[in-house]
Amino acid sequence: MRSFNGKPLSPDNDKTLNEAINSSTDPFGGNVTIRLKEFNLKGGYKPSTYGMIKGATNFFLLGIGSDEASALSAGYRFEKVVLKATEIGLGTCWIAATFKGTDFDRGEVWRNGEALKIICPVGIPEKQRMLEKFGRMALGSNKRKPFEQLFFTDDFKEPLNPHSHFGEPLEMLRLAPSSTNSQPWRALVSGNTVHFYYKPKSPASVLDCGIGMCHFYLTEEYLGRKGEFFKTDSAPNPPDNWKYLYSFRETE
Repeated sequence: MRSFNGKPLSPDNDKTLNEAINSSTDPFGGNVTIRLKEFNLKGGYKPSTYGMIKGATNFFLLGIGSDEASALSAGYRFEKVVLKATEIGLGTCWIAATFKGTDFDRGEVWRNGEALKIICPVGIPEKQRMLEKFGRMALGSNKRKPFEQLFFTDDFKEPLNPHSHFGEPLEMLRLAPSSTNSQPWRALVSGNTVHFYYKPKSPASVLDCGIGMCHFYLTEEYLGRKGEFFKTDSAPNPPDNWKYLYSFRETE
């Protein structure tokens, strides 16, 4: 959502979102700081690739480290906060850019080599403007690649059956948002293990995978399953230029 009603968050919503920030965790160990702040941006904010953000007064700020683990952690942790915002009826819009010297970064101190790399307006959404609708159509924002083009079994030789054991968690990953709807995630299922890969599409591809892997894990939890993410040196070699990220193993 890029259009908001211009009113600050209610105290209850502010409290709920800060609780979501403080309780968010991830399994990747990266350096991430999430803050929620109020701004007075007269005329709105106009990032070059996302169109005009209108009527937003509250923004999340994400300070993120420069390594892969931090990008994964940022996507994974912040998507939990975004889902909470959605649950209570608020709109959001991830924006990845360079914010040094802007109102968003002024006076902020980041730790552990972090830098402000993501901002996200949050508030009561208003009806989409025609410009927003055209922009979403141009990016194909509501379209997703077919399941069988993303998820595989048998050393990438066979598309995974959507009705198989990991079908529902991977479907929730498939539906996750990504920068310019690039959908970089790929996965290979081998027994009780899922190996996650990505096809580099943009500087935000690893962060995007963190978002998708959050969807995957939350669905596993919803289905009453327990498991863990881990790194392995024996992940099957992927095709093309795909890069290995992490694996997930069900433990119960």
